[in-house]
Amino acid sequence: MGTIQKELGITYPIFQAGMAGGITTPELVAAVSNFGAFGQIGAGYLTAEELRDAIREVKKRTNKPFGVNLFVPEPTQDVNKSDIEMMNEQLLQISPTIQPVTDPSGDKHNEEYVKQIEVVVEEGVTACSFTFGSPQLDVIHCLKIEGIKVIGTATTVEEGMMLEESGVHYIVAQGSEAGGHRGTFIATKGDALIGTIALVPQMADHLHIPVIAAGGIADKRGIEAAYILGAEGVQLGSVFLPCNESGANPTYKKTLIAKNESDTALTKAFSGKWARGIQNEFMEKMKEVSVLPYPLQNTLTKALRAKAAKDQNPEKMSLWAGQALRLVTDECSVAEVLTKLTT
Repeated sequence: MGTIQKELGITYPIFQAGMAGGITTPELVAAVSNFGAFGQIGAGYLTAEELRDAIREVKKRTNKPFGVNLFVPEPTQDVNKSDIEMMNEQLLQISPTIQPVTDPSGDKHNEEYVKQIEVVVEEGVTACSFTFGSPQLDVIHCLKIEGIKVIGTATTVEEGMMLEESGVHYIVAQGSEAGGHRGTFIATKGDALIGTIALVPQMADHLHIPVIAAGGIADKRGIEAAYILGAEGVQLGSVFLPCNESGANPTYKKTLIAKNESDTALTKAFSGKWARGIQNEFMEKMKEVSVLPYPLQNTLTKALRAKAAKDQNPEKMSLWAGQALRLVTDECSVAEVLTKLTT
C-alpha cells in the first residue's frame, strides 16, 4: 500500500476529478468513495453554504474519505466598460434571447473563497485540492493543522516545485490531454501544454512528495502506465461524466460518447481561461474574438450556457472533455467504471 492510500485511508489511489458546475453530485462523489477510490466535490462555483450542503449530502451517503476542490482566487483585472459592451454584443449575436450582464463586478469569488475554506475546516473533509494557483500559506497552514490533506495542481515542473515549497501534501500533474480548465498559474498557454507521459516522470524526479497523474487516463492501461512513469496516484474526469450518478446534462453525456480523440480543442471563449472541451459552434465563432479575462468572461457567458443547457443545445454548451474519448463508455454506474479500472 502506497503513501496516498495510507494517508487518505483509501483502497485505490484513483481520484475522481473535482469537476465544477454541477457534475459532482453527492451521489457521484459518494459512489466513488464507497468503492474505495477518492471522490471530490467540484466546489469552484459553489457558495460556502452550497458547499456545506453538498458535503453533508455526501456524508449521508458514505462514511468513506472524500475531498473538495476549490479555485484559488486571483485579482480581477480592470476591463473597460466598452469591452464588456462589445462582448455582450458578440454573445447576443450568437444567442439573441439571453439577458446580458452589464455589471459583472458583482462576482464575489475572493470573499466566498475564504468562507469556503472555513466550511472545509468546519466539516472536516479528508482533503482539499486546489486549481488555478498555489493556495496562500495561511490557508495551507490552517488546513494542515486540522489534519486535512492539501493537494495542488501543476502543469509544469516549475509549478510543481512552487507548490511543494508552499507545503502541499500531493500534486496533480495535469497533462495537456486533460479535459476542462488548465491549472496553469505560472506558464503561458504554450509553455504549459506538456503531455502527461512527458510531465509525470519529470515531476516525479524533481519533487519529493507524491505525484498524481492526470490527463488522457481512462482505462487500466493508462493507470498502470502512470505508475510506471512515477505517479503514486491518478486523477480521472471524463470517464465519470456519462455515469448514472453524474450531474452532467443528458445532451452533454450523449455528445461525449459520440465524439473521439480529435474532437476536442482548447478555448478561452467560455470562461476566459484555457480549457479543453468538445469543439462546437460557439467555440468556432469565438476563435477570432478577443475574450475578457477570467472570471469576467465566465460571468458574461453564464446566461448563454444556461440557455444552451435548458434547450439541450450542445453547440453552445461548455462540453469539457479530455482526449481519451474513445475510451469513455456509455452511461453506466460508477461501480462499473471503477471495476473496469481496477480489475
